[in-house]
Amino acid sequence: MTTSQEMVDLLGRGPRPEQVRHVREIPEQQPTHAPWPAWLHPDVVAAYERLGIHEPYAHQVAALEAPRHAIVATGTASGKSLVYQSLVLDAVHRGKLALAQRPGMLHHPDEATALYISPTKALAADQLSSLRSLRFEDVRSATYDGDTDPSERRWIREHADVILCNPDMLHHAVLPHHAGWSRFFRRLRYVIVDEAHSYRGVFGSHVAVLLRRLTRIAAHYGASPQFIGASATSASPQESFAKLIGADPADVTAVERDTSPRGSRTVVLWEPEQSPGGSDNGAPRRRTVTAEASDMLTDLVLRQIRTIAFIRSRRGAETIAQNAHRQLEEVDASLGHRVAAYRSGFLPEERRELEQQLRDGRLLGVASTSALELGIDIAGLDAVLVAGWPGTRASFLQQIGRAGRSGQHALAALIAGDDPLDGYLVNHPEAIFDVPVEATVFEASNPYVLAPHLCAAAAELPLRPDELAHFGPTAHDVVDSLTNAGHLRRRPSGWFWTRSEQPAAMVSIRSGDGGPVQIIDTDTGSVLGTMGAPQSHYQAHPGAVYVHQGRTYLVDELDEELNVAAVRRAFPDFYTVARDVTEVRVRSVADTVSWGPVTIHRGEVDVTTQVVSYQRKLTASNEVAGEEPLELPPRQLSTVATWFTVSGAQMASMGIEEPDIPGALHAAEHAMIGLLPLLASCDRWDVGGLSTALHVDTELPTIFVHDGHPGGAGFAERGYDMFRRWITATRDAIAQCECESGCPSCVQSPKCGNRNNPLDKAGALKLLNGVLRFAPVEEPPRRGPTD
Repeated sequence: MTTSQEMVDLLGRGPRPEQVRHVREIPEQQPTHAPWPAWLHPDVVAAYERLGIHEPYAHQVAALEAPRHAIVATGTASGKSLVYQSLVLDAVHRGKLALAQRPGMLHHPDEATALYISPTKALAADQLSSLRSLRFEDVRSATYDGDTDPSERRWIREHADVILCNPDMLHHAVLPHHAGWSRFFRRLRYVIVDEAHSYRGVFGSHVAVLLRRLTRIAAHYGASPQFIGASATSASPQESFAKLIGADPADVTAVERDTSPRGSRTVVLWEPEQSPGGSDNGAPRRRTVTAEASDMLTDLVLRQIRTIAFIRSRRGAETIAQNAHRQLEEVDASLGHRVAAYRSGFLPEERRELEQQLRDGRLLGVASTSALELGIDIAGLDAVLVAGWPGTRASFLQQIGRAGRSGQHALAALIAGDDPLDGYLVNHPEAIFDVPVEATVFEASNPYVLAPHLCAAAAELPLRPDELAHFGPTAHDVVDSLTNAGHLRRRPSGWFWTRSEQPAAMVSIRSGDGGPVQIIDTDTGSVLGTMGAPQSHYQAHPGAVYVHQGRTYLVDELDEELNVAAVRRAFPDFYTVARDVTEVRVRSVADTVSWGPVTIHRGEVDVTTQVVSYQRKLTASNEVAGEEPLELPPRQLSTVATWFTVSGAQMASMGIEEPDIPGALHAAEHAMIGLLPLLASCDRWDVGGLSTALHVDTELPTIFVHDGHPGGAGFAERGYDMFRRWITATRDAIAQCECESGCPSCVQSPKCGNRNNPLDKAGALKLLNGVLRFAPVEEPPRRGPTD
């Protein structure tokens, strides 16, 4: 039996106990089985028995017996796919048998089809392989996504029984052309929503409205499908899934008790070491999370330990893989090619090849964004490195669950990045392991999301007045606005789309703001990959360094009209970081609560953001080698914010003198943005902020934190609902940081347009402690369910 210390020792090249902040042992769990439901067709049972599954787990049976919709919210590798696969195979197979018993009939009322929706193409392809392994010759299944050969698409529409696709394809290709799918929709019995917890924020809002459009089209053809969701553990899965699919929570059965077996796991919380006097101001400089993860991945691969290193950014995944490859080549030339990067934006053939190499063991190590977090079946992994907090506990549990899937003892490590939340969590393990997972936050009634979908719905079928309630409380006002603007036209039978364009083509459900931008290699003319339009100002501006599969390029031009970034091969010794400036104006105030002299608001704001320059930072040392101005147009954003005000006199009573007010506010704002993901299922890059000693609208010292998406995503509202806890965690994160005047682990921000100046760490602590002195015991009253 491997001891905890032996597992921890695998992570370091020498004794560095000060880096280990906490070790948590997750014990193994024995399974609880239950008999197959008596109604399940014997052929389905036999198919699973051929795979060695003679009895399902108890939680699988509970989901199979759900009277209407169901959400299975259990851990990684708990067999969620068996639930929906067996339901689908039972229905489709029975329908085929019934049709076969009636020679000469073209169709039978018992025939069934099923639609499987996943957030990634890779997951759909993996599920297709799993379905086909059950060997039902009469069940015709196929993926239908952007990689599907056009010559196969007509056959799929007309003959497939089980179609596996993603929300993007449903939005752009299926619903707008539903007449060509009439055979499929008339028989639609099940809709499977896999990885349901991943539909959060604006993407989740888009998918929620998209599923309402799907239900409407199915009803048009006489179908009322049962929705089956598969999710990581999440807060209030019954209410959250009901909100996602537009159903009454009473019609949703949530299965949360996981009865599957689980191997033991050692989870290490790790803080990178600091070198004294390493930074420009003489403060300690900690090793970067990419450097730490690169070394750990190298050491684990050298020991033949199959490992995934997760990191949030594309650039980070490329850097970790590149560093590990170089270090392995220096030690053992045969191992260098056995590590690779995996991220979104790769071409389809690259993704498929990497997935296969990871499954069959040709790859020993992979550095990945969250693209491999989801349930692709990759067994036999020994270790997971999480390089920087992934944003939510649900994601963290998903990621560390990628190791030990075959029941063996596994190792997982969270490596803290330069981020206030990371520093807080590795020093407060109870905030990871001993509290419920976050709510899945999204807002289906967001008018910026709802408007294009109502246009799309009207283009699919005239939108009747009695259908508006299905789209939420804001739908009437949005339809009136669209009608007044001339996008919709009212007729006795409902609202019609008036323009020749397809409205579905006018919005991206992932970014909501155009794109994707194609990355073109000007030397070869080939497409290297894609990225969202909002990302392009930060990562594909002229002069930016772009990394693809370990190869570095410089961006020569960003053409926003053609959605193209032209790059050329280069070998720079630096990377680039874009900087922006922000202005916030208050449009309306929805809620206000007073804590004595502190006033907290929630409302709508207009945010103007412009990327104005970029820094070149040396790869070896992270030192700034230069800064160049950029001439990019500003981006306008109408969104939702939470903000609070404190008078200058009150700040003086807190011990903050007038010259120190800007630095105290600025430092507190940065830390608040960094800690918001503790409460809401977001990343710090999903939100923005502004602090000012005198705001034009409030006429007081003010800190704003706003959602980074049109109409809001629910994140800032979550901060308003849990303001006391938010401020407390922010204060604690700053107080526990060992630096003297502020660092990236507490009050500095990697995207600050003012170059992190001024910042007053001590002033921020005085401010937050002063605010908390007036805090009530209870949080402000919630406006309604947000999860």
